[in-house]
Amino acid sequence: MNLQNILTEIENTDPEVYDRLDTRRNAMKSFAKTSGKIALAAIPFALGSMFQKAYASPTAPKDLILDTLNFALTLEYLEANFYIKAVASGIIPSGDSLNSLTVIRDHENEHVNFLKTAITAAGGTPVSFTASSFDFTAKGTFPNVFSDYGTLLAVAQTFEDTGVRAYKGQAPNLISNNDYLTAALQIHSVEARHAAHLREMRKMANLLVPSGVDVKPWITLNQSGIGTSAVQASYNGEENVTQAGVLITNIGGQNISAAAASEAFDEPLSKEQVTAIVTPFFA
Repeated sequence: MNLQNILTEIENTDPEVYDRLDTRRNAMKSFAKTSGKIALAAIPFALGSMFQKAYASPTAPKDLILDTLNFALTLEYLEANFYIKAVASGIIPSGDSLNSLTVIRDHENEHVNFLKTAITAAGGTPVSFTASSFDFTAKGTFPNVFSDYGTLLAVAQTFEDTGVRAYKGQAPNLISNNDYLTAALQIHSVEARHAAHLREMRKMANLLVPSGVDVKPWITLNQSGIGTSAVQASYNGEENVTQAGVLITNIGGQNISAAAASEAFDEPLSKEQVTAIVTPFFA
């Protein structure tokens, strides 16, 4: 990524951009200081933070945007605090497994910080949670979540799968503001990669996969690949095989099964559905 070229192109398009950001030199120094502390994958969020300072003027109803961003921030706090405890639990095998979950932890913390910045830039007040705000046993449903590696990965997968569907469900609330929509969909993409990787980790370890269920990097029908019905609400509706009023199975005379058709799309979850899913995880 050539930051110099990117900023030059922005300046050519909007010569006054650095008046909004103080000065070009300060903008460069601020970005360099920030990006030096974060992973390469998170650089778009650091850029987004700068642009949010320059162009913080939502075109959709402000209350709706702030409500949507704070809802996303609530979910990111949930995930970030989960991975903080997971990485510190001592039950994750060293090497690739621990490294992977550490990277995911760092991504979730970056999402929290980015959303807080975006909400503040929009004139709102970010919601705030601490470690004591959460009960990752889900009121006793997962009592061994931080003592059994299989349970830990199953809960992690469910959080990520839920997050993907939640962002898709909230995207329409941001569709009239390209900056916020782009930022939300960037996070959506990261959450999807987390989910895919966690599914591969579970498959390789053969953990909590019911007999006959093949855990792929994506969701098949409404199958979780987790040996408990406690997570089923996060997967209900994924068996949908109709998109935009068109039946996908065997479309155009092709041999497309219901399983294959369902795998092609993530189905959105409403705010109410997501709230019902995650509420047990709050203290």
